[in-house]
Amino acid sequence: MSQLPTFEQIRLAPKVLLHDHLDGGLRPETVIDLARESGYDRLPSTETESLGTWFRESADSGSLERYLETFDHTVGVMQTREALVRVAAECAEDLAADGVVYAEVRYAPEQHTSTGLSLEEVIEAVQEGFAAGSEGRGIRVGTLLTAMRHQARSMEIAELAVRYRDAGVVGFDIAGAEAGYPPTRHLDAFEYLQRENAHFTIHAGEAFGLPSIWQAIQWCGADRLGHGVRIIDDISVQGGGEPKLGRLAAYVRDKRIPLEMCPTSNLQTGAAASIAEHPIGLLRRLNFRVTVNTDNRLMSDTSVSKEFAKLSQAFGYGWDDMLWFTVNAMKSAFLPFDERLALINGVIKPGFARLKWQA
Repeated sequence: MSQLPTFEQIRLAPKVLLHDHLDGGLRPETVIDLARESGYDRLPSTETESLGTWFRESADSGSLERYLETFDHTVGVMQTREALVRVAAECAEDLAADGVVYAEVRYAPEQHTSTGLSLEEVIEAVQEGFAAGSEGRGIRVGTLLTAMRHQARSMEIAELAVRYRDAGVVGFDIAGAEAGYPPTRHLDAFEYLQRENAHFTIHAGEAFGLPSIWQAIQWCGADRLGHGVRIIDDISVQGGGEPKLGRLAAYVRDKRIPLEMCPTSNLQTGAAASIAEHPIGLLRRLNFRVTVNTDNRLMSDTSVSKEFAKLSQAFGYGWDDMLWFTVNAMKSAFLPFDERLALINGVIKPGFARLKWQA
């Protein structure tokens, strides 16, 4: 068997990221700087290394409360125009440094208005940051505007996603606790987006099971599933035989509905016990439209390259597998068809071919 790609080689590969939260990817030193500038005094540490460790350990603690507390601190320092511009610019820089050529980064504008910014000012600051951080770095960043499931502003955010779609916003998302807050509570927003020919993804099938996935697709019309890991509950494997797909799993596979998988994050939230036991292995084997993502790079201490390196070690994935995941992601991006094709044929396939034959 040929040698598996090293982490450094994987980092050089042209990768695609569809599921990454802006408020989950800050640099620890930036959190400290912004806290000092804004007078935010609730950080558990003001020393870079120990703060980074605190974020990772809190996310790993198994306590949802402590996990969510990590976002209190990142969102807490992202309340001014300058802070949003900086965080977005650094996000683009960090993704480019990891070899990402196209990324869709999501955030909830309503979470950044506590010091008086309007939703429009929040969106424009983030777009300014992405533009500055992307320039000359060989990366393109599309924005997903997220509404919170437990709030009642989804229609407002959906309208903004449509309004800013020619200014870098490529789609809409809904996030937050799945249990008790089904996506159907926001049906008017999804129906509006469909009428406007707009793209949207829905966080579904992470903490909650098949009903969440079914509603996201069959009631709300989601283009993609954020996580979707619990689709595994509709696949049965009996005594070493061939896996049998239930009707929902078969529909998801047959319709090529993209699954935005985030392996390390799923371990932290208890959706999988280890990388080796993550459903991504079986779903890849069954040829679902699987993509590999980071979710929250700060909390999970991860990058797309780290996710691929872990999957390579666990499942023996080589260059062809990584190219398959990457092309899946690019095919599933909320970009015009010709632009997706240009990136696949002009950047991604040649980049992987070069690395494969150099190895």
